[in-house]
Amino acid sequence: MKVMLCLLFLVSLVESLAQEDLQKKVFVFPVESDSAAVFLNVSIPQPLTSFTICLKYYSLLTREYSLFSYATKEQFNQILVIKPSQNQYRLWLGPVYVTFILPEKKDSKPGWEHICVSWASATGLVTLWLDGEPLPRMGLQKGYSISPEASIVLGQDQDSFGGGFDASQSFVGEMKDLYMWDRVLNTDEVGLVLSDYVFSDYLINWRALNYEIKNYVILEPSLSYSTC
Repeated sequence: MKVMLCLLFLVSLVESLAQEDLQKKVFVFPVESDSAAVFLNVSIPQPLTSFTICLKYYSLLTREYSLFSYATKEQFNQILVIKPSQNQYRLWLGPVYVTFILPEKKDSKPGWEHICVSWASATGLVTLWLDGEPLPRMGLQKGYSISPEASIVLGQDQDSFGGGFDASQSFVGEMKDLYMWDRVLNTDEVGLVLSDYVFSDYLINWRALNYEIKNYVILEPSLSYSTC
């Protein structure tokens, strides 16, 4: 009997750690919360000196909210992609950040937005693509290196390693098609990602995602299969 219970436990453990293809699915964050989040189990082989992060999301929030948080024990905002307001995006790298301010959209309808953000230590250049269109590049943390020992969370801003969430910064809405690479993608490659092409040299792959849901986040079929 004990052997059978151990086998069942091992099977359930393997299933919980298995990679899952989430194509045509979304994470739904239904309510403001200081606990609901998605934790990603990602193996980063070496310190990061460049990266590109892409994802799609849909939210009706007008306040600040966090999309992607990469925390280390030394620095909780090691990588943080956050939206301070409706027409701003902000990237934190360690203790400093850059903010991209967009022109206000008039008579625009709410809908899915696709963002990619990249950074290269060699130049310090940060690029933000919104729905495949690059914004003017900005500079941040030239020569910086990012520790590979990280807690990676969707939908919350980590103010401690794996926690310290604040409901006033939590994401409410739907999120899908998350990818990350340890290199800077070019604009043509971002366009391909927007069209659902997947490059093989990823760190995070939505179609083979290893994740753990904490509290009130629901994995559901997408209501719209189209890109943005």
